[in-house]
Amino acid sequence: MRIDIISLFPEFIEAFYGHSIIGRARAAGLMEFDVTNPRCFTYDRHRMVDDTVYGGGCGMLMKAGPLFAAVEAVRRHVPKRRVIFMGPAGTQFTQAKAKELAAYDQIILICGHYEGVDYRVETKLADETVSVGDYILTGGELPAMIVADATARMIPGVLGAAAGAAEDSFVASLLEYPQYTKPAVFRNLAVPEVLCGGDHAKIAAWRRRASLMRTAKARPDLLKEADLSEADEAVLTEIEREMKE
Repeated sequence: MRIDIISLFPEFIEAFYGHSIIGRARAAGLMEFDVTNPRCFTYDRHRMVDDTVYGGGCGMLMKAGPLFAAVEAVRRHVPKRRVIFMGPAGTQFTQAKAKELAAYDQIILICGHYEGVDYRVETKLADETVSVGDYILTGGELPAMIVADATARMIPGVLGAAAGAAEDSFVASLLEYPQYTKPAVFRNLAVPEVLCGGDHAKIAAWRRRASLMRTAKARPDLLKEADLSEADEAVLTEIEREMKE
């Protein structure tokens, strides 16, 4: 899989590409990552990528021309490709969306800046607009990196541990259970005894209950989409009773 980011700040994106899991995946050849600066596709003396807004208004908009040219330059002839504009008016990015994007051969993420981009970029160049939340940022770089990171985690081999992505929060519409490491007691705070006992059946039961409890307390809305067994429903009833006490 290949991820291309279109950004006015390539050094920012390259720093992201060079570290941690993304950096290792790139070095191992598991995925391709690249960044392209739309300023390279300007032809005026000042290499302007923005201009004033038709009809008046504050600020400047990124022009369509450099963005169209940048995307066209990085497009690959692959069976499945998706061009995404990162913008607050888009559909919200979720774990399910990350899984969907991981099935593509190439995704191209367009980062806006200034007061936004010419609307023709959203409607004619991008296949869709995606938002990472109901707030405004100074540019699309952070959202693009979030999408790239979450999507890369879904690619086999990127995480190393085969079960890593499958057990992440939101994968099964539940928050992940709490986890601990050594020492067993830190500042009088002890790891739950069941996790130290070596009984895998009891550990699995504890983790499932802890996941259900964490979700019920922090994100009860997720339970509507979760695939729950009769045993899970019984545990949730018990948890809800405990929360009311």
